[in-house]
Formats: sequence, structure tokens, C-alpha cells
Amino acid sequence: MSVPPATAPDPAPELRPVHRPGRRFATLRVVMALILREMSSRYGRTPGGYAWAILEPLAAILVLSIGFSLIMQAPPLGTSFLLFYATGYMPFNLFNTVSNMVARSVMFSRPLLQYPAVTWVDAVLARFLLNSLTSVLVTIILLAGVLVLTDTRAVLDMPPILLAMVLMMVLGLGVGVLNCALMGLFPLWEMIWSVITRPLFIASGIFFLYDDMPQVARDILWYNPLIHVVGEMRTGFYPMYMAAYVSNLYVLAVSCVTLAMGLILMGRYHREILNR
Repeated sequence: MSVPPATAPDPAPELRPVHRPGRRFATLRVVMALILREMSSRYGRTPGGYAWAILEPLAAILVLSIGFSLIMQAPPLGTSFLLFYATGYMPFNLFNTVSNMVARSVMFSRPLLQYPAVTWVDAVLARFLLNSLTSVLVTIILLAGVLVLTDTRAVLDMPPILLAMVLMMVLGLGVGVLNCALMGLFPLWEMIWSVITRPLFIASGIFFLYDDMPQVARDILWYNPLIHVVGEMRTGFYPMYMAAYVSNLYVLAVSCVTLAMGLILMGRYHREILNR
């Protein structure tokens, strides 16, 4: 008669490996925690809080409108100086805020990135989401206020307006991620970038129309993606304005190329950046 092979006794219950379910939505929780941290540190400790996010662009629009109304009889489009400069300044401000905040996301969250649960991707996503949503909300509030308080009688076309804001957010993300890597690898790049981008405030069509510029200037300005988005935004507020020069595909291409370059650099060198 054959004897059945001996089987090893089951390990004691306390020695059995415990299989815990994996953490679900870990990245989402980390991103939300980073967003709440920045909201409390950036706005919660400042007198006025979120009011400054509205007052700063409002003051810039008022200064532009009052200053140019003293030397011009009418804006290049429509009859309202406030609306014309708001439709140029607000998309530029959206790009500027998102790109600058994303570029400094790793620097801002550097102490928390020492924990394995927090990655540089979480820091970038948190800053992008918070500042994009804040800037979009501020843009909507200010433009709605201008339409209500001034007799512009504008006929809004929402698709170009929404498209312009989305393009500015994506462009700001791409430029911001690329600058995040370059600033981490070369600290001097932050100063260089601030110098070479100062003309963007003038060259992005905030004060003028692309169509009114000389041909030589148009040939150069066309390669500035911001002027395309500003033109797209204004087509949503001025139905009579046909911005034939606008190429949303070009803006999207620039956004994708800068984002891809930034992701490659951050993926390759993020440890060196954090250990500096």
C-alpha cells in the first residue's frame, strides 16, 4: 500500500503573508493634497486671498484702457477700450500664470518630493490644475464684468473663446514643463527666460491687431503662438473680425513639442534636479 506524500503544515496564521489591497487613487489624493497645500500657503496667508487674483489683472486692464483712451479716439476693434484690452490681456495672463507656476512646481514642492509617495508628476499636475482653473475663473469673471458694466452689445461666440482658453492652458503646460527641467538643470535659465520673454507682452497682440501691422512685422509675429490665441479669443467677441492668420494647429504643435521635450528631460534628469 502506497503512503501519500507528506504535506507541509500550513504556516501559523500570524506568519502568513497579508495581502492588502493596493492604494487606489493614490496619485489623485496626492495631487489634491498638493493643491490644498498651495491654496492655503499662497492665498490663505495673504490679506485679501483670492481677491488679488482678480484685482491684479483688473488693474492692468484699467491702466491700459485709460492710457490708450487718452491718445486714441477708439480701440482697433469695437467701441470699448476695456473689452478690447481685456480680450488681449486675459489670455496672455492665463498663459503667463500657468507657465510660470508649472516651471517652479518642483522647486515649490521640493521638500515633499523626498517622500516616495510624491513624484514630480504630482507636483506638476497639482500646480497646473490649480492655476489653470483659477486663471480661467478670473478670466470669466472679468470678461463678464466688462460686458455687464459697458454698453458693448457684443454677440458672443463661445467655441472660439473656450478653444482659446484651452490652447493657452496647454501651451502654458508645455512651456512650463520644459522650463521646469531647464531651470532645474541650469539655474541661470530662469533669469535668461525672464529677459527673452519680456517682449512677449508687446508682441502678443494685446495693444494692436495683427492685421494692422506692416508685412515685415507680420512675417515675424506669426511665429509667436500667443498672437494666434489672442486672435482666436477676439473672434469670439467681435463677430465682424475675421482673423485669417490664426493657426490653432500651429499652437497645438508648439505645445506638444515643448511638452514632449520637457517630459523627456524631466524623466531622465529629475533625480539630479531634486538632489541639487
